[in-house]
Amino acid sequence: MQSWRTRDILVVAVIGVAFGVVFAAWNVVWNVFAPVSGATPLPNFLLYGMWLMPAVLAPLIVRKPGAAIFAEVVAAAVSMFMPGNVWSVDVLLSGILQGAAAEVVFLLFRYRNWSLPVLSLAAIASAAAAWLHDWALYYADTSVDVQVFRGLFMAVSAVLIVALGSQLLASALRRTGVLQGFPA
Repeated sequence: MQSWRTRDILVVAVIGVAFGVVFAAWNVVWNVFAPVSGATPLPNFLLYGMWLMPAVLAPLIVRKPGAAIFAEVVAAAVSMFMPGNVWSVDVLLSGILQGAAAEVVFLLFRYRNWSLPVLSLAAIASAAAAWLHDWALYYADTSVDVQVFRGLFMAVSAVLIVALGSQLLASALRRTGVLQGFPA
């Protein structure tokens, strides 16, 4: 495995910053569908994957250990300072957990397998970390059956938005030539 190049660091940082801004917009989308009561409807969790995207997209592009955590933490830090952030500094913990969970999957495959099934496993692992974190901090009083459905919706979102979305976005970026010099 090659060491990190300056361009690897820059690309992962740009992904993190770009998604930090996207996260801020996504917070608005999420809150539009949440009722005034504060209870989050289960279908909202089909949207959850957007917050996990850097954990799969960045490693898919640079293929280096640590890219998932790096990208998620940068995205979380940027979103933390954006207007409308209601989760405060907890977004950093979320970013660390989500990135680390994806990182474990890529490590299990020795950062060599970038197939859709592996991307899906990494995305689901990231969603599982988010699910457990959110259960403890935000949904502790929610019934177990609702928690299970919440987790299933997050897993579906992880596969469709994160794994498939990362694969499609990386492919589109490669076609433009901006990823020239990165593994295909």
